[in-house]
Amino acid sequence: MKGFHDDDGSLTVELVLLTPVVFLLAVLVLAFGRVGQARQEVVESSRAGAQFAAVLPDAAQAVSGAQATASGAALDGSRLCPSPRVITDVTHFYPGGYVTVTVICRVSLADLALPGVPGTVVVQASSTAPIDPYRSLQ
Repeated sequence: MKGFHDDDGSLTVELVLLTPVVFLLAVLVLAFGRVGQARQEVVESSRAGAQFAAVLPDAAQAVSGAQATASGAALDGSRLCPSPRVITDVTHFYPGGYVTVTVICRVSLADLALPGVPGTVVVQASSTAPIDPYRSLQ
């Protein structure tokens, strides 16, 4: 004989109520993970570009070297940031000065298709590397 507090069907109700919440949490974890990994890659590539540019002999080579290094360092083959934008500031490129490299990346979140999540997120990082004060520049 069934009592007043019957549990028949409660599993179905719980499943119907919890499935969208679990799905939403999984998609949010994917979105935050993707943006976090892209940020790490952008930071690494800006640091590598600045360090490489700081050892080059002149500002023109520093700009092209930073571009090549930052685009290829951590971002080479990255599906998160297929076309990064690299900005190299060489206004203080002299012995004892510094060079700054900024990498800007657009991370696509459009494939997640979640309401409230933007289609793309811009991630950027800047790194500055000192130029040896005792070196000669060409």
